[in-house]
Amino acid sequence: MGDAARLYDQVAADLRALITRGALRPGDRLPSVRKTAQDRVVSISTVLAAYLQLENEGLVETRPKSGHFVRRRDTLPPAHRPRLVVVPSRPSVFEGVRALLDSLRDPAVVPLGSAVPGIDLLPIRALNRTLAALAREATTAGAHYESVAGVATLRRQLARRSATWGAPLPEDEFIPTVGATEALHLALGAVARPGDTVVVASPTYFGVLQLFESMGLRALDVPCSPESGLDLDALESTLRASTARAVVCSPNYDNPLGALMPDDRKERLVRMCARHDVPLVEDDVYGDLGFDGARPRPAKAFDTTGHVLLVGSISKTLAPGYRLGWLVAGRYQRAVEQRKRSTTLATPTLPQMAVAEYLAKGGYDRHLRTMRARLAQQVQRFREEIALRFPAGTRVSQPRGGFVLWVELPRSVDALRLQAEALARGVSIAPGPIFSARGRFGSCVRISCGFPWSTRIETALRLVGDLAATQVAERVRP
Repeated sequence: MGDAARLYDQVAADLRALITRGALRPGDRLPSVRKTAQDRVVSISTVLAAYLQLENEGLVETRPKSGHFVRRRDTLPPAHRPRLVVVPSRPSVFEGVRALLDSLRDPAVVPLGSAVPGIDLLPIRALNRTLAALAREATTAGAHYESVAGVATLRRQLARRSATWGAPLPEDEFIPTVGATEALHLALGAVARPGDTVVVASPTYFGVLQLFESMGLRALDVPCSPESGLDLDALESTLRASTARAVVCSPNYDNPLGALMPDDRKERLVRMCARHDVPLVEDDVYGDLGFDGARPRPAKAFDTTGHVLLVGSISKTLAPGYRLGWLVAGRYQRAVEQRKRSTTLATPTLPQMAVAEYLAKGGYDRHLRTMRARLAQQVQRFREEIALRFPAGTRVSQPRGGFVLWVELPRSVDALRLQAEALARGVSIAPGPIFSARGRFGSCVRISCGFPWSTRIETALRLVGDLAATQVAERVRP
């Protein structure tokens, strides 16, 4: 009995090591019981006992009539939800964001921290050819200031696309902007003043908090669930108890959690804001990137009072460097147009013309189908590697769209220190505190899955996992 026990323990240990090192990856089929028995010169019962041991440890699963497979790690527990606060705060994230943004300009740095799609996912060459052709043909384009309303052909294409969102919008309501950042800035400026309180999801995109900081706005955090987005019960309590002037959130594939708010909750959110007479600034830049191929409706689809200001952009799907976004401002359109005239005056003409032409040619939907499928594969691949390489107790989000992962490491890990240590070794990550107005999420990081899987990416993720494990080990040493 003792010899048999040692035999199946040894078989299990060898396979466990292969799984841990990544030689056998999630989804891989293990050699058949018969082949393993032959290769190891042991009995079939010994191999079956070893496979059963690995199955009990959660490393292996049995599929009827198919064999034994390395278990996928998409059952990692979801991230924790932050607690509700009732006191607004003044965000201060500029310093924390600086190292992340500076690293984007260094090609030697592996960009795990930047939410930018890899160039091979974008139709940038086709788009650039379109722009070049337009520049040759429209020889006077750019010789005068465009109107605030923007290029008519772009507004027409956006209006047509809005019908596919389940929210058909008139073309004269679209205001082209210099990326989604300007759209958010214009929207916030139209509904709030310095010193005002604005409700924001927690965690939230650090770019929103940077805008709050530069505009002198105070932030009031409301918890956001990785499964369904903004906690609407908490939001209701917050709106009743505060003098909030606006709500900012991303119902579709929120950044950084990747949460998708169900339609009934979107409708409740819109009605709640209208009832409290509080504008809703909806950031929908990831709306086209659902893994299942279905384009979820924006909250704007349920807006009957004009309280929703819808923000969109091509930065995540076509060309980040074109800096082209848009804003549909509802009842606040006049105020937005006035602010646009007094700031950037107009959005550059040629990028608008090129994107309008590309959308009109009909290739965008084909591009999206390919991009969505590849992003779904990349996100899953990154999740599996995090499951293998990061310390025990790590939690990770399970997004249904977009291309970022929210990773909650053991509490003993300092995310800002982890960022500095990884960057010193040529890897960028986004630390959790920059996603919170109150500096929360000190042991969390956001990982971007926008770049295709490669040995370089694998090595970078392994490095981050090793650095995090070192911090955990430091805490447990006597």
